[in-house]
Amino acid sequence: MDIRRLVARIMSRIGTFRSHQFALLLAAALAVVAFYYFGSEKENFSSTTKRIKETRASLNTNRNDADLTADTGASHPAGSEERGGEDDEGGASERLHPRMVHRDAGGRRYNILMMFTKVDKSRSLQDKFRVAMLSMVKHGRFLEGEVLVLHFVSDQASKELGERMLREFLLDATFAYEVVFHDVLAFTQKLFPIVEAMQKHFSSGSGAYYSDAIFFLSVAMHHIMPESLTRIVQLDLDLKFRTNIRDLFQQFAQFPPGAVMGIAREMQPVYRHAFWQYRKANPNTKVGEPPPDGLPGFNSGVMLLDLGAMRASALYNQLLDPSNVAKLAEQYHFRGHLGDQDFFTMIGMQHPELFYSLACGWNRQLCTWWRDHGYAHVFQLYNHCHGPVYIYHGNCNSPIPKD
Repeated sequence: MDIRRLVARIMSRIGTFRSHQFALLLAAALAVVAFYYFGSEKENFSSTTKRIKETRASLNTNRNDADLTADTGASHPAGSEERGGEDDEGGASERLHPRMVHRDAGGRRYNILMMFTKVDKSRSLQDKFRVAMLSMVKHGRFLEGEVLVLHFVSDQASKELGERMLREFLLDATFAYEVVFHDVLAFTQKLFPIVEAMQKHFSSGSGAYYSDAIFFLSVAMHHIMPESLTRIVQLDLDLKFRTNIRDLFQQFAQFPPGAVMGIAREMQPVYRHAFWQYRKANPNTKVGEPPPDGLPGFNSGVMLLDLGAMRASALYNQLLDPSNVAKLAEQYHFRGHLGDQDFFTMIGMQHPELFYSLACGWNRQLCTWWRDHGYAHVFQLYNHCHGPVYIYHGNCNSPIPKD
């Protein structure tokens, strides 16, 4: 039949329909179109999802027990099978488990902590975090059943960014890990009553600001973290690892009796300058003098905190008393602006037995600011570092050497 005659016949029949019959016919036609259109779209979405899952599976063929729960935004609740071991942190804060490998219910836990605030507003901090995490993952090696627990003290916006970044940075991790985010406001609320009195001695402002309290977290962490957590390593973001971070934890075994933390010396004449008044009044003092015989102060970029020893040390906790802080600050004519680093440096002048001195290679500071600001003649006495470098510290935005 000629196509034109067929069309004409159909149109004539349509013309005999009443308006409501035509509406029903049109609705039925649209329904058929919608079924095939959206049905095919749904099928395309399902096919794409399947391919994504297959790709992820192929990327993880060499990972034992790969856990992809974070891909759906799920997290393991406190008390789940990933928890356990002698250094369990108590589950007080929100957890994220991007992936666990070699999962083990009773594994030993190695806890590290980083401050992760305002990272969402700073491209520089994001770049530093990328270098730190990728180098840590590259060199990280742990035994079967051991878990690296990554603690981040963060605001909400930075937390959301950090979760996305960590899924990328931890993709090639060959070890089991766990991620815990702690709310910076909750920590600050706990810290402020403890450290308020010391802030005026070691803060850049003219008084004790509530927000500044977080810069003294390491000073009072033994009061903040649950007692089940006995050791933790606090790290700055501007680091680059050149060795297995597990080896850093082995330094805890080197602590002498009475030591509560391990920390490297300051590698610039910062405290030669800060203690100038005391040094002028005491010309034979070792305070502020360079190593090996002097007391150059500490740098807080890498700190090993023995929280158990901090809780048990009567001396250390006495030094937290506001009256004792004020007494030492007056004795040394000291006013700093570097928070916890200044506090540890000051009490270290009086009580060096509280500290285990990390080798400079564990915190190889790269800043040279003081060399260019009046101390070029003595700078190298503080800055030299013999022996291997395990961790580079790009403090004061110093560039870190390439591999």
